[in-house]
Amino acid sequence: MNEGSRLLQVIQRLELFFSLAIRNLRRHYVRSFLATVGIIIGVMAIASLGILGNSITMLYAGLVSDVSDTVLVTPHLAVSSGDPFDPRNMLPSSISDRDVSRIRKVAGTNRVIPMIRTAAEIQVGDKRGFALLYVLNAGDIPFLVELERGLYPRETSAGCLVGRLLADEYDINAGNRIELGNLTLRVVGIAEERGMAIDINPDFGIIVTQEWYSGIHGDENYSQVVVKLRDLGELEKVKSAIDFQMNRKEDVVDITDSKEILEIFFQTMDAINIMLLGIGAVSLFVASVSILNVMIISVTERTREIGIIRSIGTHRREVMLIFLFEAFILGIVGSIIGGIFSAGVGYVVSISVTESLFGSFGGMGTQSTVLDATAISYIIFGMIFGAVTSMIAGLYPAWKAAALNPIEALRYE
Repeated sequence: MNEGSRLLQVIQRLELFFSLAIRNLRRHYVRSFLATVGIIIGVMAIASLGILGNSITMLYAGLVSDVSDTVLVTPHLAVSSGDPFDPRNMLPSSISDRDVSRIRKVAGTNRVIPMIRTAAEIQVGDKRGFALLYVLNAGDIPFLVELERGLYPRETSAGCLVGRLLADEYDINAGNRIELGNLTLRVVGIAEERGMAIDINPDFGIIVTQEWYSGIHGDENYSQVVVKLRDLGELEKVKSAIDFQMNRKEDVVDITDSKEILEIFFQTMDAINIMLLGIGAVSLFVASVSILNVMIISVTERTREIGIIRSIGTHRREVMLIFLFEAFILGIVGSIIGGIFSAGVGYVVSISVTESLFGSFGGMGTQSTVLDATAISYIIFGMIFGAVTSMIAGLYPAWKAAALNPIEALRYE
């Protein structure tokens, strides 16, 4: 017998074993369906959670990278004696005008923007609530906030900018008046929606000028200082210069930039993604136990059939192959269906979660990242993992079937 004939014979026998496996699964279609559902859920869990983690990572990276030209200087958090995690032991800290002058001295031609950030009670008509209040020099506002409509506030006028999402929530338009504490301000403009950033998050905020604020409340120290770089190549140089100037004797300020924040965020998200994938893997493990149970029951029920197959000359490895085919079919069908569903489920979950975390900006930003290359790789990984898990679950039942003594199997009732 030549090689071609042998190969044809092998293919024919494999086709026969495959058709036997399909027939056996059809005979117990309810049991097969339930086992497949477990694989579908497991693959969906792995892929959808992976897509969710990737969407959050990509969205946050996009938001922070938009301010890659920014260095943020904040007061160093000082702790008195006692428990460092007890807020009562935190010493109040801020940045003074003298500190700002020292930062300007080493920042060179880069723009230094000091600001006060606090919370304020607002009232618009019958609606009351709280909003973030940002206090900046009038000339600095255009460098941090873009207008959607209206004008920037003038230096000493009782005018303000309102963030887009806050304006939508309270139905505020340019020209309206709002009450800020016991003061009345005129809304001169609506800020363009910006999303989260390391320097300023104006979407739910109100922005007033330093000149007007100081005339009402007197001079106050600043909550933070933003340094806008003209050249990204100066990032490390500027950070080092500020650190040397401010923290030479003791830690006075903390200095961060978007790159540093992203590195910390990516490390955190890597750990979270591993945890999410672990949760999905647990569901696949449960599904594999279900397949193991189905296959063992199938071996027990078909003991006489196995004896007949063995008695007509079928080898042990071929009997084993029949049962492995059954496990493979369950796994591959469940993995394919689970992979298809994962795209839709991952999309819905990602949009919902990111909108709750980042607002409507999050939902819009996620749409472009749900099915990127990384997200698709999670779907493929989930499908492969599901198929392999099913095959592993089918190994013991297949071995048990192949190990049956043909004579004893024929006597089995």
